[in-house]
Amino acid sequence: MPETKLAILGLGSRSTLFYLSELNRLYNEAKGGYSTCPFVLLNIDFNAINPLLPNPSKELDAALRVYTSKIETYNIQQVLVPNITLHETIDRLNITKNVLHPVHLSIKRIKENNWTKVVLFGSLFSMNATYIKNQFVANGIEVILPSEEDMLIIDTVRKQIYSETETAQLIEKYHSIINTYTAQHPVVLSCTELSILKPKGNKNLLDMADVQIEEAIKHCLA
Repeated sequence: MPETKLAILGLGSRSTLFYLSELNRLYNEAKGGYSTCPFVLLNIDFNAINPLLPNPSKELDAALRVYTSKIETYNIQQVLVPNITLHETIDRLNITKNVLHPVHLSIKRIKENNWTKVVLFGSLFSMNATYIKNQFVANGIEVILPSEEDMLIIDTVRKQIYSETETAQLIEKYHSIINTYTAQHPVVLSCTELSILKPKGNKNLLDMADVQIEEAIKHCLA
């Protein structure tokens, strides 16, 4: 296989399509014409992975290793995985290719912005788990969680965007919650479904998916 700089692990349909669309859009903005982002896509059967999420397990390790081992054979430099939660498992698989890691890249961006305190939005699981929070805290970043009521609404938004059943009223409520929290502190989105229909132009909103995508584009254009 000829060398390509980027490989993408295709997972949930809507979130993966969001990543692909954004990669093509940003690449075309940079290159013009009819250009689209060059990458290798390994589209897997997400049903082999999703029932094992969100909790890390030996079964999840084994299921994901089948696909990461295949990516290891590709002549590529960077790997993009469009699922934030799955990176806890990715961390344990010792992939030799460079993974465009949403948590590590977001910590770097938060420090560049001189933010010391952020509000974490994600799935109900990720907001209550320690995986992201512990890495932020270890880097001097205090993590605040939304209220329990708002966490339930945010998780409902995530589920309905995944199943493509969201309503305009629910998304309006989601945007209102983001605007309320970003008026006080920066908000970090740590769920790809939440990325898809986030509000635009809020400088106090950091999206982990955007950070991954922008880093991928930087490498593809280098």
